[in-house]
Amino acid sequence: MMNIDPDPIPIRGFRPTVSNAIAIAILGGWLIVALAARQLAPYDPDAVDILNMLAPPGATHWFGTDQVGRDVFSRVLFAARVDVFLCVSGVLPPLLIGTGVGLVSGYFGGAIDGLFMRIYDLFVAFPFFVLVLAIVGVLGPGLVNFVIALTLVGWVSYARLIRAQVLSIRETEYVQAARCLGYSPAVIVTRHVLPNAIGPVIAYAMSDAVLVMLAGASFGFLGMGAQPPNAEWGVMIADGQAFVQQAWWICLFPGLAAVSLGLGFAFLGDGIGQIQRRQVTA
Repeated sequence: MMNIDPDPIPIRGFRPTVSNAIAIAILGGWLIVALAARQLAPYDPDAVDILNMLAPPGATHWFGTDQVGRDVFSRVLFAARVDVFLCVSGVLPPLLIGTGVGLVSGYFGGAIDGLFMRIYDLFVAFPFFVLVLAIVGVLGPGLVNFVIALTLVGWVSYARLIRAQVLSIRETEYVQAARCLGYSPAVIVTRHVLPNAIGPVIAYAMSDAVLVMLAGASFGFLGMGAQPPNAEWGVMIADGQAFVQQAWWICLFPGLAAVSLGLGFAFLGDGIGQIQRRQVTA
C-alpha cells in the first residue's frame, strides 16, 4: 500500500531576491522615518511662519515651505507616520478577516460557501472606491473611518482568493491522508491547508498595500481622509495644487515620498512572487 505522508508540503529554503532587498531597504527606511520623525524633523510640522511663505528649497528649508510657511521636509517626515500606519491598518484587518472566512468557506463548502458567494456577488456589484466613499460619507471623514471602510469592503477579495486556493488544496493526498488518520478539521486547516494557501494571499496583500496608500492619498486629496493640520502626503499634494506653478516643491516632495513607499510594497510583492515560482519549479 502506498505510504502517504500526512504532513504538509515542506517549504523550501528561503533565498532572497533583488526585489526583496530593494523592498526591505525602502520599507525599512520609511519605517525608521515614521518611528523617528520627531527626532529627524528640523522644525515643528505645524509651525506657521508667515515671513517665509512659499520659500524655495535651500539650506534653511531643504524642501522649501508651503503657503503658510510650514517646513515641507518636516511635514513629509511626519506624514510618513500616517501613511505607513494607513498601509498596515488598511491591509492587515481585511487580510485576517478574509483569510478566516475563505478558509472556512473553501474547506467546508455547502451552505457556508453558498452564503459567502452571495455576499461576494453583492460586493462586486459595486466599484470598490464607490463603496468605500459611500461608507466614509456615512461615518464621516477621518483616517479611522477610512480604515473601517477599507476593512468592510476589502476582506471580500482576500476571502475569494484564499477560498480558491483551499478548494484545490483540500483534495490533495496529504489532506485526505490527514482526514483518514482522524485529524480534526481545525488541525487540518491550520497545519495542512493554511501554510500552503497563504503564499498568493501575502503576495496580493503587498500589491493591495500600494492601492491602499494611493486610496488614502486620494481620499486625503478629497478631504475625506486625514484632516488638517495633520500632515499626510495626499493632503499636502491637495494643499499645494493651487500653487503648483510658483511653488512646485509643495506637491513634488510628498508625491515622490508616496511613489517611493508604493514602489517598496510593489518590489516586496514581486519578490514574494519570485520565491513562490522558485518553489513550484524546484
